[in-house]
Amino acid sequence: MKDIKFGNRIIGENYPTFIIAEISANHNQSFDKAVEIIKAAKEAGADAVKVQTYTADTITLNCNSDDFLAHGLWEGQSLYDLYSEAYTPWEWQPKLKEIAEKEGLEFFSSPFDFTAVDFLENMNVPAYKVASFEITDIPLIKYMASKMKPMIMSTGIARLSDIDEAVRACRDVGNNNIILLKCTSAYPAPMEEANLRVIPNMIETFDVTVGLSDHTFGRTVPLGAVALGAKVVEKHLIMKRSDGGPDSGFSMEFEEFKEMVKAIRDLEKAIGKVAYDLTDKQIKSREHSRSLYVSTDVKKGDIITRKNVRSVRPGFGMATKHIDEILGKKFRNDYKMGTRMKWNMVE
Repeated sequence: MKDIKFGNRIIGENYPTFIIAEISANHNQSFDKAVEIIKAAKEAGADAVKVQTYTADTITLNCNSDDFLAHGLWEGQSLYDLYSEAYTPWEWQPKLKEIAEKEGLEFFSSPFDFTAVDFLENMNVPAYKVASFEITDIPLIKYMASKMKPMIMSTGIARLSDIDEAVRACRDVGNNNIILLKCTSAYPAPMEEANLRVIPNMIETFDVTVGLSDHTFGRTVPLGAVALGAKVVEKHLIMKRSDGGPDSGFSMEFEEFKEMVKAIRDLEKAIGKVAYDLTDKQIKSREHSRSLYVSTDVKKGDIITRKNVRSVRPGFGMATKHIDEILGKKFRNDYKMGTRMKWNMVE
């Protein structure tokens, strides 16, 4: 797994989890709301904000046949109408990028066709995101990857063979800056379909950085993902779910997002590193371990037995592993109960 430079940040094994706030459709066609979400993402502790670059005409057809009807949360809407409502106006995006960067955030997007890639290239975005439903669009992936920027690919509808083909598409054009996101494309996604054990398997199988794009409720799945090796976490951010909109039902409110970021940072401290050296506090705590002490008043020449020498707390005496070596031998002098056993006390 290699370190990947993402704008002014680095994503890698020895760096903090890279946390992305997905704005998606949660601006509800209000530029000011989009700005509010960006500023909230900064306050919550995110590293980046992401939008989506498409129009209804670049992503689907204006057609009302059964093939072009949405399902799930959006049942009954045509895809064209849904995307007309959900898209982020392209003229906003350079302005939003500028605002995000002033906030110290990275700003990037999911392009959904070649024209969107060209548009984002002119904006000089630091990376590209392949949405789950585009992971089978190999020509689009190759075109994005040819820009030689980090490729973040969600795998929400992908079979193993699809992931392999998408990874090879990037590598075929010489781009090895690949991040795969474990994702479940259900809105919201059930906990039992998260299958987080895929994360370490993806790392081993593809030798790439792996993260999570999450649509479950709450922070349980992101925390589990980080514990299993995820180095990127992406969640949809909304100020309040009551604001409504196409993605509101599975988005995380500001306070929830902020709590998730804090929990991830706390978890990272707990995960730490592979180390068997003791900290100063642990060394001090060893004083409360067990050791051998004189447990009754004894006289010179008394035989050492399990009654007059015992393993007790604290740990200042002889190590307990030596008990069998000293049993049956004699005390060199008189000793009071509570005396630490030492080798020089034994004849």
